[in-house]
Amino acid sequence: MFLSVFDMFKVGIGPSSSHTMGPMVAAARFLDHLRALPFSVAGLRASLHGSLAFTGVGHATDRAVILGLAGFTPDAYDAGRAETTLARIHDTGTVDVAGLGQLRFAPARDLIFDYGPPLPGHANAMILMATDAQGDVIAQETYFSIGGGFVVTGDELNAPPPAPAADFPYPFNTAAQMLKMAQESGKSIAAMKRANELKLRSPSELDQGIRRIWQVMNDCIDRGLQGDGILPGGLHVRRRAGGILSALRAEQGMNLAAPHIINDWIGVYAMAVNEENAAGGQVVTAPTNGAAGVVPATIRYWLDHVPGATPARLDEFLLTAAAIGGLVKHNASISGAECGCQAEVGSAAAMAAAGLAAVLGGSPAQVENAAEIALEHHLGMTCDPVKGLVQVPCIERNGLGAIKAVSAASLALRGDGTHFMPLDNCIEAMRQTGADMSEKYKETALGGLAVNIPNC
Repeated sequence: MFLSVFDMFKVGIGPSSSHTMGPMVAAARFLDHLRALPFSVAGLRASLHGSLAFTGVGHATDRAVILGLAGFTPDAYDAGRAETTLARIHDTGTVDVAGLGQLRFAPARDLIFDYGPPLPGHANAMILMATDAQGDVIAQETYFSIGGGFVVTGDELNAPPPAPAADFPYPFNTAAQMLKMAQESGKSIAAMKRANELKLRSPSELDQGIRRIWQVMNDCIDRGLQGDGILPGGLHVRRRAGGILSALRAEQGMNLAAPHIINDWIGVYAMAVNEENAAGGQVVTAPTNGAAGVVPATIRYWLDHVPGATPARLDEFLLTAAAIGGLVKHNASISGAECGCQAEVGSAAAMAAAGLAAVLGGSPAQVENAAEIALEHHLGMTCDPVKGLVQVPCIERNGLGAIKAVSAASLALRGDGTHFMPLDNCIEAMRQTGADMSEKYKETALGGLAVNIPNC
């Protein structure tokens, strides 16, 4: 198993990696599929199923599919051009596709929200179709958006795991294997992760890519801290990060603040990211958009508030976090539609706790312990977004996830790394809990907080 740091941390757009980024990526893949066909097509259709249907409007899935079929991709998204393109498609009922020409696609007719039973395989499913001049379907593919912007076809979902693409020096599939390799090699988790990454890219490419990840994360925090007004979607949720930051700065130097106020600093960094995400801004999946605030908030807390912190060790933080995220994804899930929010914010907290423990001098055993503590105390968390929007409870939940991550790292560093519950077992418990969880608590907005809201 190998998931790159650039698989776990992908630059994209809000509000959802599974419902926005994934469908856009799927549409781009479908266009590539059509370009390779020996015949021409005249039109496009799409149907959304499961969670993509039930919470698709709130997550901008419809916009993502339309723009994806128009050639947009998450990593090169241009907001201004997107609005112009959307207006033209709705006006003309056609989409201009590079290499395919002008194709019929009227969203009101050709983009279907199917609220029936979900497709077998995964809760986030979509079927993309191409039609001929008579409107008959002549090409079709099913895609599953499995969380974090990852997309697979139906065949890929059911296929056996692919053979390793390279001979990685530290091919750990479990935390137990990771700790054994660390002990035998004398290397940190980050060092082993770096060695694996260098089988696919040069040191300069790796370092440059990691710097970009943090730059986008940090810029997102700063934009969120400066943001104001009401978030889109109809809940009339007001941005709060900027106001909280102003109050915190006013209290600085007054020698009156209680020690627990540091939690407000941690929380406001995460809230800033997720308010940007809710507004459709540029974010980094960490490992998903819905949990995008936890890791950058923990890093910003470390850099701004912990003595001795230095940006020179950011690669150690992010590589360690990516190693833990890869274990969770490989052995369980990072998808809220599959395992609830324990798989999103819980995974993010585990990644952040591990990264922080590493840069604070923790041993591999202490790092693994930090990740386990953070994940353990998110077990059972449902994904029940009000009105299908990534706002309530998602924005505050990221703040609390970051606070838990810092607490988990601190607690792990107070010990020697030995602990009762191994991370592998905790990941398996999360997977089992997700499998047992009712579908209405897995990003469908059909239960929990989503249906217990004020009536006035």
